[in-house]
Amino acid sequence: MSDKAPVGVLHEGFSSPGAVAPPWDSVLRQLDRAETFWLSSVRPDRRPHVTPLLGLWAEWAFWFCTGPGERKAGNLASNGACVVTTGRNGLDGLDVVIEGTAAASSAQPELDAFADGLEQKYGWRMESPGGTWAGLGDGIRRGEVLVYRVVPDVVFAFEKGTAFSQTRWTAEGR
Repeated sequence: MSDKAPVGVLHEGFSSPGAVAPPWDSVLRQLDRAETFWLSSVRPDRRPHVTPLLGLWAEWAFWFCTGPGERKAGNLASNGACVVTTGRNGLDGLDVVIEGTAAASSAQPELDAFADGLEQKYGWRMESPGGTWAGLGDGIRRGEVLVYRVVPDVVFAFEKGTAFSQTRWTAEGR
């Protein structure tokens, strides 16, 4: 896929009069700055499951990891369809929703890049012995945790503030 930014399509029916689609760069900033993401997946019995997690956006995909015995790993093994969200818990700012399919990744260069990216983004929480996720980067590099790549079918941005907007991006627009 090219490095060209996708074109957002504003949904006027769910946007304030005169609203414009936010630039793709603002969506990327939100994904880069967000510390917490929410993954929604489907259990084998078709009940929903939602959980917070750490993650990174890179190469037109959202990346995250989980332990092999965790509920989300079991869900994604039987159905990779999922939704990833992040944003602000308030009526201003930008919320981002990624709808797509999660696939496990075990290629060493991808594991190394993901671990490096998490350590850079989350700093001492991953590198310090007292950090919440101390040693996770090394566990990723050794393949001890599952790493997933969610390639979006669609990305939505919900802008809130003086004007409200709903914008949609797809891979076809890239």
